[in-house]
Amino acid sequence: MTAAEAFTDPPEPPAERLYPEEARAVARAVPHRQAEFATVRQCARRALGTLGVEPAPLLPGRRGAPQWPAGIVGSMTHCAGYRAAAVARRGDVLGIGIDAEPNEPLKDDLLEAIGLPEEQEQVRARMRGTSEVCWDRLLFSAKESVFKVWYPLTARELDFDEARIDVDPGKGTFTARILVPAPTVDGTSLAHMNGRWLCRSGLLVTAVALAAGAGRRAGDGG
Repeated sequence: MTAAEAFTDPPEPPAERLYPEEARAVARAVPHRQAEFATVRQCARRALGTLGVEPAPLLPGRRGAPQWPAGIVGSMTHCAGYRAAAVARRGDVLGIGIDAEPNEPLKDDLLEAIGLPEEQEQVRARMRGTSEVCWDRLLFSAKESVFKVWYPLTARELDFDEARIDVDPGKGTFTARILVPAPTVDGTSLAHMNGRWLCRSGLLVTAVALAAGAGRRAGDGG
């Protein structure tokens, strides 16, 4: 697996950094959306280049999920001051999900909208202490990373109350338990996922990489 990131958008107009079909996909978007769309695809093409994949258009599909070249899995993310993409060959990694967020509290009552009761309780307990991490935003980001793995493999959307996240504050890791029937894809169950998180420079970044064949029993072969 490989990744590329950027903290600013180049000065060139977005259309100059996009394939024509990509430019058409965001032609009606506001300028800052066009800029981040172009920069994150530049990140993706850099990452793909390290795998020996030739540059090609990376168009958004249903729900905005990127359509990757054959044999490639990946994920993109962008927020204020950050764009990144991670990719891998399908034979090595079954799915990737990455998400970046500003390290700022969620607005209004969004915690209630995205968190299960036990998750809300855990977040509020941590926020009562002294911490540089906005735990409610981290919960949101972790679920986004899980969803980005789940959707391309199932073609089914996952609601916020259908995944339970447990964060380890000390190790920078988290686990996800899917609360709806989860399929097994290429020998790997989607019922549980493990991820990592990072808080740095005003950003929260989460990532999940689901290894291909992770659910196979020893000795199964293949």
